[in-house]
Amino acid sequence: MLVLGLETSCDETGVALYDSERGLLADALFSQIDLHRAYGGVVPELASRDHVKRMLPLIRQVLDEAGCVPTEIDAIAYTAGPGLVGALLVGASCAQALAFAWGIPALGVHHMEGHLLAPMLEENPPQFPFVALLVSGGHTQLVQVDGIGQYTLLGESLDDAAGEAFDKTAKMMGLNYPGGPEIARLAEKGVVGRYTFPRPMCDRPGLMFSFSGLKTSALNTWQHSVSAGDDSEQARCDIALAFQQAVVETLTIKCKRALKQAGMKRLVIAGGVSANKALRSSLEKMLGDMKGDVFYARPEFCTDNGAMIAYAGCQRLQAGQHESLAISVQARWPMEQLPPL
Repeated sequence: MLVLGLETSCDETGVALYDSERGLLADALFSQIDLHRAYGGVVPELASRDHVKRMLPLIRQVLDEAGCVPTEIDAIAYTAGPGLVGALLVGASCAQALAFAWGIPALGVHHMEGHLLAPMLEENPPQFPFVALLVSGGHTQLVQVDGIGQYTLLGESLDDAAGEAFDKTAKMMGLNYPGGPEIARLAEKGVVGRYTFPRPMCDRPGLMFSFSGLKTSALNTWQHSVSAGDDSEQARCDIALAFQQAVVETLTIKCKRALKQAGMKRLVIAGGVSANKALRSSLEKMLGDMKGDVFYARPEFCTDNGAMIAYAGCQRLQAGQHESLAISVQARWPMEQLPPL
């Protein structure tokens, strides 16, 4: 089955072609980072308009790279949620229009299921069951995964997602958007031990997260440094390192708890923050000590992309899942509501 995947949940337009027998044939991505950087974050209306502008040229590019024509495509998968409603509607409308014109089915895919399954595109994919850490700008969740559509939520953030906390902390220190890569870049030059931030909710049992207090600690530290006359690059580096260490250690502690609770030694990390090198290193060490394994997608498939949507859609389409031509998207969509395959 040859599936065209469309991703438009937020600020990246992704298109890909996935074949159930040959694997990923082609993918293309346009990031809107430069468009939104001037505003310090994503402007939903601008995001939607840019998706309209980029979608068809990217589809043509992917078809050309794969050497395919529309008549060879068996189905279209698109992101139906969660995400920005205006942005989601662009992908959904395009998918349903093309599906109607080409006489093929279209299927809405859950954005976070796409992220969760992205490591399946690698040469050494994880086997079910496993525990997944979904960590991005909008989500921080621990999920027990027994199969596609068989998800049990173990814990999630009570406030800011980890990626959101990275972005907000970077913005408070005057860094560019998106903040995650900026914090990681500065942290490489930070002095270990100059600052120490709390590891939120790690002093109590459970698998819930909270990053708003950590963000406030970073803000207070930065404001104190500025008031003391030190707003230097090194001060930013030291705060960035302390902040990143706190987030990474918190995520590592909770992942270890989740694995023990589920009785597993197989962990998948997915979402934009999973590209963070310090987080990968920490989780690899933890799983190494446990004699377990950690899996993640290549960096370009950690952030939003069409390949993960094409893959996830292909699995459900092959299992017989289908939908009508109605255009329907969801800004919020609990992953546990997805039907199992």
